[in-house]
Amino acid sequence: MQVIVTKNKIILFAVCLVTAVIVAKLFYIQVIDNEYKQIAKRNALYYQTQYPARGLIYDRNKNVLVSNQTMYDITVVPREIGDFDTTELCKILNVNKATIKQSLLDVIKKYKNKGIASYQQTPVVKHITIEAYTKFQEQLYKFPGFYTRAYTARKYTTKSAANLLGYINEVDKTDIANDKYYQQGDFIGKNGMEAQYENELRGRKGVAIYTRDVLNRIQDRYKNGEEDSMAVTGLDLICTIDSSLQSYGEKLMRNKAGSIVAIEPSTGEILALISSPCFDPGLLDEENRVNNYKKLVNDKNKPLFNRAIMSPYPPGSVFKVANALVGLQENVLTPDTYYSCAMGYHVGRSVGCHYHPSPINMTQSLMMSCNAYYCHVFRSIIDNPEYENIYDSFDKWTEYCSSFGFGRKLDSDLYGEKGGIIPTTRTFDSKYGRNRWKSLSIISLAIGQGEIGCTPLQIANFMATVANRGYYYIPHVIKNIEGKGIDARFTQKHYTDVDTANYEKVTEGMYLAVNGLGIGNTAGRAYVYGLDICGKTGTAQNAGEDHSTFACFAPRNNPKIAVVVYVENAGFGATWAAPIASLIVEKYLTGKTTRPYEEERIFNANLLDKNQ
Repeated sequence: MQVIVTKNKIILFAVCLVTAVIVAKLFYIQVIDNEYKQIAKRNALYYQTQYPARGLIYDRNKNVLVSNQTMYDITVVPREIGDFDTTELCKILNVNKATIKQSLLDVIKKYKNKGIASYQQTPVVKHITIEAYTKFQEQLYKFPGFYTRAYTARKYTTKSAANLLGYINEVDKTDIANDKYYQQGDFIGKNGMEAQYENELRGRKGVAIYTRDVLNRIQDRYKNGEEDSMAVTGLDLICTIDSSLQSYGEKLMRNKAGSIVAIEPSTGEILALISSPCFDPGLLDEENRVNNYKKLVNDKNKPLFNRAIMSPYPPGSVFKVANALVGLQENVLTPDTYYSCAMGYHVGRSVGCHYHPSPINMTQSLMMSCNAYYCHVFRSIIDNPEYENIYDSFDKWTEYCSSFGFGRKLDSDLYGEKGGIIPTTRTFDSKYGRNRWKSLSIISLAIGQGEIGCTPLQIANFMATVANRGYYYIPHVIKNIEGKGIDARFTQKHYTDVDTANYEKVTEGMYLAVNGLGIGNTAGRAYVYGLDICGKTGTAQNAGEDHSTFACFAPRNNPKIAVVVYVENAGFGATWAAPIASLIVEKYLTGKTTRPYEEERIFNANLLDKNQ
């Protein structure tokens, strides 16, 4: 009897346990697990995504740079695909039968058994004509599981500024994982302004909900549209770029590798940012991107690499201006300090120089770009007896460099900006050993060589700082976001560690480098009557032929533009970079140029072929 009671208890317990498991599972499915709810709901309802128009991009003069065009796709919901006439489908859409079959097989294989994802629309035929779209809409009932999608894609009204503007592409798994706003088939900014200002440009998707009948056909609006939501158009951007100056700069850099950056000193607004070789942004629009992207990636000249913000070039002699400012601030240099040059610096180590009068003072040293002079200046900075040891003096030197914006990101709104390189004491401890290096060991830093790298953006910002006599605004490429203005950080002055008076002292030497008469001015080819350009040439040493560099601002008083030009493997700064920069300045300040012979020489030069 006891055995029977025990068995009954066991059976009862088992029945209760199974019941509890079933109830718990049903509770989980019906109450907790949202996926089952969504699948059930989607069996009865059809959710049609309403894609917003992406915000437009204008230049500083309100010229449209990037607009939109409507594109049409055919999509499928893998779980809903039923029987249909493939031949008729191909005829309507004017596509190859083998192509459509393979595309469908790929989609079904990928999503058929993946829960809620199998109920999402996935593009299967892209970029159909408006005629095919309209015809297919009329016969949609014949193709269960098929839908149409109309959306806006980018249209470029300029052939310039490709790296600056960026492009959009379909989202990938990482994009979807990082932001639940996106679903398969959506688009996202992948570079340039499109990526940096994605949240502002993308707008907000809406949805239209329809009921389905027992045959899965779309019927009326669900609840008369009460639960629908409207798509919200993205915000328009007005950028700081002068599109005519940008186009002109790209023409000057045709068949050359390098970059141009132009900044308005009084605001930090970027007027032009050119990375060369350049390419037409239309190559990466929705219809052409697949074919052209691979070609651009494989191009040995790297047109997709934004040299202006990513390439840490040696600054060369342009950096003498920075060392002069540090020397003046540290009281180891005055405008009347004289040093001699015997075709170079020959104390312990030799650093060569070109012929010029000697001895010279600080103003003349900038005008003539004397290497020996800045070897003396740099050693006086690093060996300053005011500091206990070289580690303290060198750390102070790096602090000055950082205050100029070197060796770190400037926190601009340029997508992909890099920070450049300023060495630290650890750099040289690693190279030479602790307490085993001295000022002579690192003398190449005196003339902007060695373990130092600055992006063109940083040099242009430094020129804007000199133009402002000691402060800068963070360089930025957006002038206004529709209804929002700009980030407050772009309106704040950033002061350096050097007094204003010392900037005025170096400005005299930079003015004479371009406008001085007699022997020694190194940037005479940048001279333009009446513009009072102040500049500094540079010939940055490189593994191959030296880079040609020039940095300047104009006019001397109340400057309107600061420019840097790098032409890779082109030799002396005065030969290529200086005249290019001066043409940019002249074009911006006067709206025209007065040296057709110089323009033609630069337009027709092919320095890419020269270095291949």
